[in-house]
Amino acid sequence: MEQPGNDEVIVVGSGVVGLTTAVVLAEAGRRVRVWTREPAERTTSAVAGALWWPYRIEPKARARAWALTSLTVYEELAVRPAETGVRVVEGVMGETRLDELGDWAARVPGLRTATAEEYPGTALWARLPLIDMPVHLRLLQDRLLGAGGTIEEREVRDLSEVPAAIVVNCTGLGARSLVPDPAVRPVRGQLVIVENPRVRDWLVSTDPAAGTTTYVFPQPDRLVLGGTTDEDDWSREPDPEVAAAIVERCAALRPEVAGARVLDHRVGLRPVREAVRLEREVLPDGRVVVHNYGHGGAGVTVAWGCAREAAGLVGAAASR
Repeated sequence: MEQPGNDEVIVVGSGVVGLTTAVVLAEAGRRVRVWTREPAERTTSAVAGALWWPYRIEPKARARAWALTSLTVYEELAVRPAETGVRVVEGVMGETRLDELGDWAARVPGLRTATAEEYPGTALWARLPLIDMPVHLRLLQDRLLGAGGTIEEREVRDLSEVPAAIVVNCTGLGARSLVPDPAVRPVRGQLVIVENPRVRDWLVSTDPAAGTTTYVFPQPDRLVLGGTTDEDDWSREPDPEVAAAIVERCAALRPEVAGARVLDHRVGLRPVREAVRLEREVLPDGRVVVHNYGHGGAGVTVAWGCAREAAGLVGAAASR
């Protein structure tokens, strides 16, 4: 086994949380290697709908702080959308009221109650970051490499085998077996990708009675239709009947979606946990692991805030 490097950090995992954490560390001057079982374009992050919104994530106070940090970064990146994959887009968040939100909502630009013409029910209108994940993941990889970091496809079966004095665990659902942490479990999400029939604003609609969340996210070259929240479902195979139901629900909200040519079907497994695990652990041999996983469907929303906190934990460990 390689000998641990005292001045090196190995980040395990190349989803949006892992890559963002690696970028923050590398751009702060750390020597960083990313070890990943699969390339970024095959991770759950690559198929995320990727609308910024603090969504079903605990602990709430920390998550909202992470989300607001990330919001600031995404607004800066949105100045160069073609390069970064980040745009600030208007849309409607259905079945949501201003008085249900915390103080963090005052920071969200353009947030107001939607009119009856905009949505037939209680809803909010907002301008939020919407991220084109394949483009954004490439940006993160380029920034990491530009800062001197490296990315290696290597499967990790035990954190004790990783040859670095400091390891950052960003393995998402993989933490279930790697740590092991049985509190991490999958929530399956299925999407349908169609040609965009000139839809410009995003839409999220929740039907509590049916237990469904329907969303329409416009990207420059396609329209992302969703979705599902299938708890403890490990299947990565798209279900044709589920896909048809997604299109039907989306078309009921945006009639122009009906008949749009289907380009692709995608499935991702969200790494859900009762609360995000972002903390430092000292291994029996004295080496340090900084855990940063369990973000569920809000990984994109909190990625930069979590990355900066994780980098602070790495710095604290390095100065011991």
